[in-house]
Amino acid sequence: MATVELRFSAQPEHVRTARLVAAAVARRAGVEEAVLDEVRLAVGEACSRAVGLHISNGLTAPVRVVLTEEEKVFSIEVGDEVPGPAGGPGDAVSGIDAALDPDADGEDEMGLAVISGLVDDVEVTSGESGGTIRMSWPVSGAGDLP
Repeated sequence: MATVELRFSAQPEHVRTARLVAAAVARRAGVEEAVLDEVRLAVGEACSRAVGLHISNGLTAPVRVVLTEEEKVFSIEVGDEVPGPAGGPGDAVSGIDAALDPDADGEDEMGLAVISGLVDDVEVTSGESGGTIRMSWPVSGAGDLP
């Protein structure tokens, strides 16, 4: 299992870099070319959401992006350090349930809805130490790439 971890200051101009890195690592992992645009868009939405949460909550901690290549799946986790709603650490909801959460603000809700539309396998978790959006895509021919 290969992992790439990226941390960047919560500034909008760094989201593009995260998108480029995610697409490059996804391509290397064996994600189909036709899906790479979805990977880029989903990572851009997740990172923009995390940046927005950090800025609106006055956090200076970096946004965390973890890209993991496994045997048959490529996954990306985008994490923020904004404490989640009451209910405790590890509260998980499916992406579409999170997108339709009536307690979510409009911009946050829209970003999660876009991610849910782009990614079939998405999970949003929120807890005391922050939130994570985990997305995954199948890979094919991962061993064939140089």
